[in-house]
Amino acid sequence: MTEVRLLYFASLRDRAGTDAETRDTAASDLRALYAEVQALHGFALPVERLRVAVDGAFARWDDAPRGGSEIAFIPPVSGG
Repeated sequence: MTEVRLLYFASLRDRAGTDAETRDTAASDLRALYAEVQALHGFALPVERLRVAVDGAFARWDDAPRGGSEIAFIPPVSGG
């Protein structure tokens, strides 16, 4: 298991009821990690509509989660 800190923004934050949480995961990549929390919190947005960042830098969905990392799931932003 790998312990990571997850950050949620906008609609994801609203649905999860928190802006951050620490979780243990056995996910092999960031896509699988999002699938875990999507099922847990009932997130409606598919992974294709999100960006992911690790420790403040945009990452690829096939990157493996690293222990102690801060992972942000970033939905599209509306407005103008």
